[in-house]
Amino acid sequence: MAQARVKPRRESLFAERFGVFAECLLTGVWIAVASLGVVTWPAAFAAGARHLRRRTAHEGGGRREFAADFRAALRGGWMVGVGGWAAVALVRVDVQAVRAGLPGGPLVGALGLFVLLGLAVAGLRAAAVWTPGSRWRVLLADAGRRTVLDPAGSFLLVGGAVLTCCSALLIAPLAVPVLGAVAAAAVAVEERYRHR
Repeated sequence: MAQARVKPRRESLFAERFGVFAECLLTGVWIAVASLGVVTWPAAFAAGARHLRRRTAHEGGGRREFAADFRAALRGGWMVGVGGWAAVALVRVDVQAVRAGLPGGPLVGALGLFVLLGLAVAGLRAAAVWTPGSRWRVLLADAGRRTVLDPAGSFLLVGGAVLTCCSALLIAPLAVPVLGAVAAAAVAVEERYRHR
């Protein structure tokens, strides 16, 4: 008697997409824990984005791979983190100049906030395409060009960052898993740009 062939069971589209959403939330927790070093946020986002790219490509990956990617991204990523915090400090000085009523303060303050948003978007875009062995300087230069050339994608990332801040203000613990959604948004924006 011939044995009937059993077809491998595929996940439904809903189950697959819900699985990606759940993976985003888990990745947000990993990113938050890895970012506790304050200057480690670029490496944490890079490792999180790489994990999500693996997940959407149906490749293996888990906590150990995330940790290995985080260590690899940290080699040059910590300097990017220091630069990011230096930019935040400079914008804070700009905002204080606006509050002090210095001539031209509002213009300088608005310009400083605009530049800070652009740097944050470029940092997220660079982290979204990071791979082991990549140089952060090259990644950031390319991401800066994409930030300017793809304003729609950049605006989507600004919206994701605003959503994270609003989540943190309303329900602080919700901001942790939403970090994974921001990493997923950066990956999606980069994929969208690559396919255009």
